[in-house]
Amino acid sequence: MYGPDHITTDQLPGRTLSINGAEYLFCSGTSYLGISCNEAFRQCLLDGMQRYGTNYSSSRNSNLQLQVFDEVENYLAAYTGAAAALTMSSGYLAGQVVVQALKDEGRFLYAPGTHPAMWRSMADAPDDGRTHVEWVNQLLQEAPRLPDEHLILVCNSLDPLKAEKYTFDWVAALPDNKQITLIVDDSHGFGVTGDNGAGVYRQLRQLQSIRKMRLVVISSFGKAFGIPAGLILADSPFIEQLKSSPYFGGASPAVPAYLYAFLHSKSIFEEARQKLLANILYFRQRLACPELFSSFEDYPVFYTSSEALCPYLLQHRVFISSFRYPTPADAPITRVILNALHTPEDLNRLAALINQFKEKDTSIKT
Repeated sequence: MYGPDHITTDQLPGRTLSINGAEYLFCSGTSYLGISCNEAFRQCLLDGMQRYGTNYSSSRNSNLQLQVFDEVENYLAAYTGAAAALTMSSGYLAGQVVVQALKDEGRFLYAPGTHPAMWRSMADAPDDGRTHVEWVNQLLQEAPRLPDEHLILVCNSLDPLKAEKYTFDWVAALPDNKQITLIVDDSHGFGVTGDNGAGVYRQLRQLQSIRKMRLVVISSFGKAFGIPAGLILADSPFIEQLKSSPYFGGASPAVPAYLYAFLHSKSIFEEARQKLLANILYFRQRLACPELFSSFEDYPVFYTSSEALCPYLLQHRVFISSFRYPTPADAPITRVILNALHTPEDLNRLAALINQFKEKDTSIKT
C-alpha cells in the first residue's frame, strides 16, 4: 500500500525515470555507482550465469563446494584490509548471523538509526529521538558503570539519510576494563567511501583504540555495487565461528553468478566510482546555495530540511528522494542523490533548478 506521495513505475530507474510517458531526471535511490544499468557489468553477470546458472540451491556447508565463494571472500579480505570475510545472500542476513551469534555474550547498546537487520528482536529498536553525538556522550558516561563485562556496540559508519559522516575517535574513551565488540554497518559507504571504495574497515582498524577490541563490519552489497548479497568483515576466529552457525549453514548462499561478476568487474567499479566523484564535485561547483544542504565531501547524498524542494523539482521533471521515515507519522526525509550515470548536462539542469528554488523561497531556514 502506498501513500499519496508515492509514484509507481514498471521500469528500472537509472539516469532518468519514465512517469506516465514523461522523462524525469532521477536523483534518488541507492545505486550510487549506477551498476544496475551498467551494460559492461550486465555482460559480466551473463558470463557468470553461463558458468554458474541463475542460482545455487544448496548450503555453503554442502559436501560440494564452489570455489567462487573462497575466491571472492579472499579478495574481499585483501580489498578491505580485514583478516577474513564472509558473504551471505543479503545484508539483512549478514546482520542477523552476527547478532544471533553474539546475542547471549554481552549487553547490546544500539546507536540511533541502526537498521533492523542488526536487531535481535523488536525490543532492540533504538531510541531515534537522540542524535548520534548524544548517544556517544551517553554511552561514554554510562559504560564504566554498567555491570556487564562485555559491551556490544552497534552503529552505522555514516548517516545516509541526513548525510553525516561519523567519526570514531570516541572509542578511545571507552573503559579499559570491559571487553568491547564494535559492530559497524557500512552498507551505504561500501563501494563509495574509503580507499578505492573499500569502505570503513581499514580506517577503523588503523585506530589504536580499536585494535584492542573486536571489530565487525557488516555491509550490504546491494547499494553501490548492485550485488544482491551481504558481507561480514572480522577476525578469522569470529568468521570461523559464524560458519558453524545455523543462520549460515541453513541459508542459501549469495548467487554465485553475481559473485563471479563482482570479481570480474573491478575496472568497471573503479571507472564508475571516478565518474561519481567527478559528478559530486561538478554539482558542488555549480550549486549557488550549498547552505541548503547537509552533505560531506565525496559523498553523493545531499539532505535538506526544506520539504518544498521535492514538489518544486517534480514540477520541472526532476525526481528526488522524499519520504516519511522511519514511520509514516515522521517528517519526510528529503535528499538529492547523485549517481555515476548522470551527465554534466543533467547536473547543470539540477543545480540551476535548485538555485532558482532558493531564490524564490526566501523563507528557507539555513
